[in-house]
Amino acid sequence: MVWGRVMSRFGLLLCLMWVFFVIPVSAQKEPLPEMPDTKFPPQGPQIPGPGHPQPPASWAVQRDEWKTWPRLDYDAWLADLKHWRQEYLVRIGYDGSEYKRPEFKWTQRNFVLQHVMVEDRYFYDPATRKYTIDRYLDDLDKRYGGADSVLVWPVYPNVGIDNRNEWDLHRDLPGGIPALREMVQDFHRRGVRVLFPTMPWDSGTRDEGVPHAEATARLMAEIGADGVFGDTLPGVPRAFRIASDKTEHPVAFESEIAPPGDEGLMWNMQSLVGLEERAFALPVNKPKWLEPRHIAHFSNCSERDKADGLQYAFFNGAGFENCENWWGIWIQFTPRDAEALRRVAKIERTFADLLVSPDWQPYVPTLQYGIFATQFPRDGALLWTFTNRNDYDVAGAQIEITHHAGRRYFDVWHGLELTPQVVSDRASLSFAIESGGFGAVLALDAGTPWPNLDSLLRQTQEWSQRPLSSFSHEWKSLPQQIVELKPAKAAAHGTPPGMILIPAGDFVFKVGGVEVEGFARNGLDVQYPWENSPRRFHRHVMPLKAFFIDRYPVTNAEFERFLAATHYHPEDDHNFLKDWNNGSFPDGWARKPVTWVSIEDARAYASWAGKRLPHEWEWQYAAQGTDGRLYPWGNRWDAATVPLPDQGRTMRGPDPVDAHPQGASAFDVMDLVGNVWQWTDEYRDERTRAAILRGGSYYQPQGSGWYFPQAYRLDQHGKYLLMAPSKDRSGTVGFRCVVDAE
Repeated sequence: MVWGRVMSRFGLLLCLMWVFFVIPVSAQKEPLPEMPDTKFPPQGPQIPGPGHPQPPASWAVQRDEWKTWPRLDYDAWLADLKHWRQEYLVRIGYDGSEYKRPEFKWTQRNFVLQHVMVEDRYFYDPATRKYTIDRYLDDLDKRYGGADSVLVWPVYPNVGIDNRNEWDLHRDLPGGIPALREMVQDFHRRGVRVLFPTMPWDSGTRDEGVPHAEATARLMAEIGADGVFGDTLPGVPRAFRIASDKTEHPVAFESEIAPPGDEGLMWNMQSLVGLEERAFALPVNKPKWLEPRHIAHFSNCSERDKADGLQYAFFNGAGFENCENWWGIWIQFTPRDAEALRRVAKIERTFADLLVSPDWQPYVPTLQYGIFATQFPRDGALLWTFTNRNDYDVAGAQIEITHHAGRRYFDVWHGLELTPQVVSDRASLSFAIESGGFGAVLALDAGTPWPNLDSLLRQTQEWSQRPLSSFSHEWKSLPQQIVELKPAKAAAHGTPPGMILIPAGDFVFKVGGVEVEGFARNGLDVQYPWENSPRRFHRHVMPLKAFFIDRYPVTNAEFERFLAATHYHPEDDHNFLKDWNNGSFPDGWARKPVTWVSIEDARAYASWAGKRLPHEWEWQYAAQGTDGRLYPWGNRWDAATVPLPDQGRTMRGPDPVDAHPQGASAFDVMDLVGNVWQWTDEYRDERTRAAILRGGSYYQPQGSGWYFPQAYRLDQHGKYLLMAPSKDRSGTVGFRCVVDAE
């Protein structure tokens, strides 16, 4: 008995110790998962449909078991989802008042968001120094029916090449803030809204001196922008909403990562949805389900096939982000996808008021396998959007619905009025949906009109005469051309002063691009003259003629002599020799490499000197020799041969060009790596210009992997997108010249 009491008390003590000590410790290590309040918990931004509940714990070994599960009851699935939505909104204290603000109503009709790289040659013409907005939008209108908004992108991937922050790079756009305001107004004149990005990860460049949200809000007010895109953000923080409202020029927000985190749904009225995983059964968009006025932009930027993204968008009554110019990689819509976007966007714009219906219902039952439908009812009208996920055409009866006397039905995808097959109070509707295609049906109760319906039907009837399958679905990379360099022959016999003779020889030119994104796909990086498409990795055995190359990069003192002799001054002079004062370089900087010069400035100097810029392979040959070494001095990195890295938020400036003689190449060429990047070749395609930079620089901003990557190894190069000298000039880019010896 006594022993029993002792054990009972000991057991109680153990329990108390477990409660107060063990449980808190274990909870800190592995928090208990939340109990699901739905049988269909969202998977990121996606909610599974009624035929696809959450996979079992043994999913890894029962991967295909779902194929044998019976289709669950639609009414039960919908009731479960509605209950979960109601509870979720209560949990986050949801307030939808932001969606009622008149200045943000445009977001609910923002179906096509166009990603615009400022370096796109259709967007800006450096020859006339003008933004060519009409040319840019005319091209979109012609190819797929235009855009409702544009996301103008002036920062990544060039940010971090020096310490200019995201706001500096906006201000460095040609013409500065006044030209940006005019550019935004040009878009507005065409009925297109304008967003700019904000990048919270940009914390290693110049400190703006005010909070990130405040700096962004001020800039957007100056520019007259309509919205801000939160790059890498699962919801633009509320601080941005507060800061923007204080400017009296409030902008709308779009998060890159959906869903916007909990309360963020209230002021992030738009979100991007990346399609990393494809499913036969289209998922329901979580933010759209929680708040029907929220516009999700489905996006598969890096993919050449846009069909899935367009079907996901149409199924959800949502939008699409088009980023054909993806960080300078041209991933153009195929003709088939472009035509699909034209038709999808036309229908969505016509029925925008229905697509924000609070009573929208995805996965309404259909009659045929692989056909998925969503209905959007409101005020005597009802729209169904259909997608055919099969790889074959499906015709005949597609859906059976409740019928009302006097109700009319229109196949708005094909531009025809439908005759329903009515039995009692049920009607079935028959029409065809092509393989991987779309359908749309509008029902109007007696006496319910719809604006512009007749013109829509005429247009879609004309379009439907040619099925999507008749348009090419083949993707091709955009060919690039190198900008030719004029020969520059030595003026006299012997080695020109300050230059090194590089003898003729066979060279194995092997190099790869270090771009952060793009994988290793066709179309990335550059296309050398001997290649038939751009690609990341290159290898070519080439005979090189003898040439002379500057032993050192061009210095400030040498560039000053050029200015004195020629009185050169560029028309676009923003940032020209930015680190000079009153027309001269700072004391002690005579032997430092000149920077803040554009590729055009460098070519002007080279022409005056009777030289030219080097081809990239000439630069690499002079640095690498014939043994394929990784660095000018050998195969191992040696920090003593290069300047000390600058990892701060201000730049101290480069080292003198002769400060590190131990870094010389086998040909005794100096200062090739780790001090300043050096201009070499320029490549152009129809949409983009880019220069190949070699050697890397001393400046290394910290805090993010998204900054312009270094390329210290001799088998790597950087690709620097070009727009205009004002923006292209950098505090870490200089140059050296060559002369042809033969």
